[in-house]
Amino acid sequence: MREVAFIKQNKAKWLDFEQAIFGKSKKNPDEMASLYIHLVNDLSYAQTYYPKSKTVIYLNYLASQIYQKIYKTKREDKNRFVYFFSTEVPLLVYQYKRYLLYSFLLFFCCVTIGVVSAKYDTDFVRLILGDYYVNMTLENIEKGNPVAVYKSGSNWGSFIGITLNNLYVGAKCYIYGIFLGIGTFYVLIQNCIMLGSFQYFFCQQGVFWESVRGIWIHGSMEIFAIVIESTAGFILGASILFPKTFSRMNSLKIGFRNSFKIFLSTIPFTIAAGFLEGFITRYSIDMPNWLSVFIIVATLSIISFYYLVFPFIVNKKIKNHVPTL
Repeated sequence: MREVAFIKQNKAKWLDFEQAIFGKSKKNPDEMASLYIHLVNDLSYAQTYYPKSKTVIYLNYLASQIYQKIYKTKREDKNRFVYFFSTEVPLLVYQYKRYLLYSFLLFFCCVTIGVVSAKYDTDFVRLILGDYYVNMTLENIEKGNPVAVYKSGSNWGSFIGITLNNLYVGAKCYIYGIFLGIGTFYVLIQNCIMLGSFQYFFCQQGVFWESVRGIWIHGSMEIFAIVIESTAGFILGASILFPKTFSRMNSLKIGFRNSFKIFLSTIPFTIAAGFLEGFITRYSIDMPNWLSVFIIVATLSIISFYYLVFPFIVNKKIKNHVPTL
């Protein structure tokens, strides 16, 4: 059968699938399961006879979305919160892993730009961080405590203020994605260049290790979360730029729904980073080296595992329980 005829023959059925996905038509779990079986059959046929067609991409997406709805319905009665973090978010991160890769490549590239710029332009750090902050840091270095800035204010006051600021920055990284991803691109570049120049500034002053102990105790989760929030922003922007087989509005709805869930998943990590900065970082200069390293490695391992390893584990587990798409 020619592909055009195949599409024409099944178009009405696929539109019904779309209605079920977007919640415009009510389907009970048995009906959803039946739709899923029919869709997998169509997908298998398309993969056999039209392997490089956009029809395969479209059907694969519909099948994955319908399966998630079925799986979600089965798990919702048990614990929606646990399901969200243990299954829903990892599956979405896996689905959009390409955007996560882009975000990390951009992150490392822009941090490198910050380092190189600070190295070859003596005024660059002051341009980025401001004279007041640079002068204050130089004074702290002379006093033997390069990261004394983290000791200012009370524990709870610092924790609340820092967390609110980090949530604001993360929200900007995500929400600005609505401007076709350009806003997210700008915010991420700005923060990465600042990070690179800031870290190199300490290196120039001969207190690199002291700065690492102070910054990365909380920075491992805080900065990693910003990369994930930027990923969510890029997904949102891409849903407008690249609607694929969907209308632009439907693509935006899907992109917003999925990216917002990924963004929400970063909030616990951002709060944890704020807690570490408010209660732990201020004592970094007095900590034994092994404890500083342990905290940095532990926090980085936790968030790295959740976003870089766990999605593949969950996806593999799901595939072992359903027909291969």
